[in-house]
Amino acid sequence: TKLSPIRAKRPIGNSTMSSNESPTTDQQPVIRCDSVFKIFGDKAKEMLAGVDGSNVDTKAFQEAGCIVGVNNASFDVARGEKLIIMVLSGSGKSTLLRCISRLTDATAGRIFIEGQDLLAMTNKQLIEIRREKMGMVFQSFALLPHKTVLENIAFPLQVKGVRTQESIKKAMDMVELVGLRGRENYFPRELSGGQQQRVGIARSLAVEPDIWFLDEPFSALDPLIRKEMQDEFLRLQSVLNKTILFVTHDFDEALRLADRIAIMKDGVIEQLDTPANIVLNPATEYVHRFTEDVPREKVLRIESVMDPVNSSEVLSNLKVSKDAIIETVAEAVLSEQNPVPVTDGEGEVIGVLHPSKVIHVLFGGRASYPKQ
Repeated sequence: TKLSPIRAKRPIGNSTMSSNESPTTDQQPVIRCDSVFKIFGDKAKEMLAGVDGSNVDTKAFQEAGCIVGVNNASFDVARGEKLIIMVLSGSGKSTLLRCISRLTDATAGRIFIEGQDLLAMTNKQLIEIRREKMGMVFQSFALLPHKTVLENIAFPLQVKGVRTQESIKKAMDMVELVGLRGRENYFPRELSGGQQQRVGIARSLAVEPDIWFLDEPFSALDPLIRKEMQDEFLRLQSVLNKTILFVTHDFDEALRLADRIAIMKDGVIEQLDTPANIVLNPATEYVHRFTEDVPREKVLRIESVMDPVNSSEVLSNLKVSKDAIIETVAEAVLSEQNPVPVTDGEGEVIGVLHPSKVIHVLFGGRASYPKQ
């Protein structure tokens, strides 16, 4: 008996997203996902037949013996963007990353890397793009125990056929980059957890990837080391400007590190937006539950709450950076009678901050969200 396609009751594709497309739309995205599905089970392809532009009904697929890992994911990632995918364990976040890196094959949909159809590539082409364009860091450090720090970092270069002397020189550059100088001849067992993760990061960066995949890279670390590694991640990105897909189950980590966050539930991207918009304007009840206890002042930047410059306003002599966290400047801003100029990295005034807006954001009611 032929199984008929089953559509979700929610006819949205990814319509709850505030921003499917990456912030930079004037150039080709580095990554593009177009209606990507990953469904586990013998009847997956049969049940997907005829489904076009809709999310599938997860419950119906489960009743047919299938598990929906990714449900109709569509989005772009711009060059240099940090997109963080997050949700509770087992809800498809790592599955989506594995599809995009083609560690597992998507059941349906299309995935493009710099305009190239990833799913149409031969094994030889896939190996080449992984070697030349992709770097990966996983939760488990996966270091070779019988090799030193330097040898571990040089290993992927040697696999590519780089001469030993050249690979060691490059590995030493990576040792410097991640702050492990003096430990290059240590073995993994002689390093702390945070130092081992730095080796894993250095090894993934040694091949100079354009795209950096990180799958819960800091979750095995204790809170203090985790914070240090987040700082290190932000420092490295400021220097290297990689295109990053980062998987985490820690919402605080996502808010701190992301340019945009994709929140998933049952394989569906419930909302894809900037951290500020997700906190201020949750699109669904599920996203609202993630954000309702977030201390806004600790995560929102001035840029997310500033207003346009009004030439008729008399401005304060105080100036604040658009990148400042509200908590760090709130007391000074609330002490001012006049709107406070907001500046960019060049010191140019790009907006104003009204003290009343700060009070409203911090203590006002939460935004409503569409009912399902």
